[in-house]
Amino acid sequence: MTTMRTARAAALAVFDAINSGDLSCLDDLVTDDFVDHGSPFPLPPGPGGYCRILGFVVGVLRIRYEIDEVIEAEGRIVLRARAHGIGVDAVHGPGAAGRAYVMPTVHIYRVEGDRLAEHWGIRDEYGARIQLGTAAAPDPAAFERE
Repeated sequence: MTTMRTARAAALAVFDAINSGDLSCLDDLVTDDFVDHGSPFPLPPGPGGYCRILGFVVGVLRIRYEIDEVIEAEGRIVLRARAHGIGVDAVHGPGAAGRAYVMPTVHIYRVEGDRLAEHWGIRDEYGARIQLGTAAAPDPAAFERE
């Protein structure tokens, strides 16, 4: 269980790094061949690629996370969190710029020893766009059966 405790600390440290804006610790937290499967952009493996996408998350989207739950399983760490961000027209659609949103997320990490080896991210981007006013909420009538 010691390895999982250390991997848990590594996963939480990633979110601390995002929240502080200081991503310099990623070299110590992820494997040299780390893969982020949740990135919308193609990335090279390893800490450099992860730093690139998290730099976008921090610098462009200005996201900060609140961790709601941490789940540990054999070889996995799962975090359920809320992302607090600021809308960007080029990402979220015209009219989003400068508007705040909160987006539920889930982050799944595969671990190797005390480091993170892979990441899968699940985000409610549609819900964020509804909050930002760049997408329409579903019509309640759509939930009724004919």
